[in-house]
Amino acid sequence: MATQTAGTGVPRRPFGRAGDRVSIVTLGGWHSVARVPFEKADESESIRLMHAAIDEGINFFDNAWDYHDGYAEEVMGRALAMDGKRERVFLMTKNCERDYAGSVQNLEDSLRRLQTDRLDLWMFHECNYDNDPDWIFERGAMRAALEARAAGKVRYIGFTGHKDPRIHTKMLGKTRDWDASLMPINVMDAQYRSFLNEVAPACHEMGAAPIGMKGFGGGWPNGRILERMGLDPRELLRFNLSQPVVSQVVGIKDMAQLKVAVEVARGFVPMSEEEQDALLDSVKTEAGDGRYETFKSTNEHDGPHHRKQHNFAVA
Repeated sequence: MATQTAGTGVPRRPFGRAGDRVSIVTLGGWHSVARVPFEKADESESIRLMHAAIDEGINFFDNAWDYHDGYAEEVMGRALAMDGKRERVFLMTKNCERDYAGSVQNLEDSLRRLQTDRLDLWMFHECNYDNDPDWIFERGAMRAALEARAAGKVRYIGFTGHKDPRIHTKMLGKTRDWDASLMPINVMDAQYRSFLNEVAPACHEMGAAPIGMKGFGGGWPNGRILERMGLDPRELLRFNLSQPVVSQVVGIKDMAQLKVAVEVARGFVPMSEEEQDALLDSVKTEAGDGRYETFKSTNEHDGPHHRKQHNFAVA
């Protein structure tokens, strides 16, 4: 994938068929306001982290309507409202509803919290269940997204999910209007419900931007893949960035993690096929049952909002 180095030294790649160029590392919205799960960080520290990320050259910011019950969007909105920083960021957030009215409300909530009049990328969040693709189209959510794009409130439309690549391919087959898809990309993925093998190529074929997440198998530094392999996160992030993705969302919690992510991005040299094959071969057996990708194999990572939406027990 074509990569261009920005003036800050952080490489950028073209966003699908669009003309925008985004940093190869994306600042994850969930982790940027939390230090441990479900415990909010000091807001001033979160804002300082976001500002530092922009100054270091990360211009792709991630968020979602339900992250910390809207708190993540609120803090990011306050951070981006300062000194014109919103204009320096390609801003993504996510819609949690499947119907028309709920989607319209989600959008208005997100715009208000993020203190902006438009989103660069609006994603349907957690398309993890077999009926999500049908619901999004049949219940009016996609109509709301297309109307928002026509009105200039949304520039690009996409969807996310972490459960099964077949749901992603079903979504991609619904329309050519997709601009992006967010999916798990990591060293374990190739052996179990592989998004890299099944979804990323389909995105490229239609000109949509594949974006990676779940690169460490969970949070940093305690992600399951990091624990299993005993590797420096730099090597895993380098592997993720060597895949055909536009950017990799990284759950950066503090300045030390930001420094590592920026160093990897600035010094990025793609892994050779031989290096990648050796890494993939070293985890081939254990990767086959999804034990290190529990977001695929269990309901541990499923958001309560979406489970309630489908009348499932909350994990």
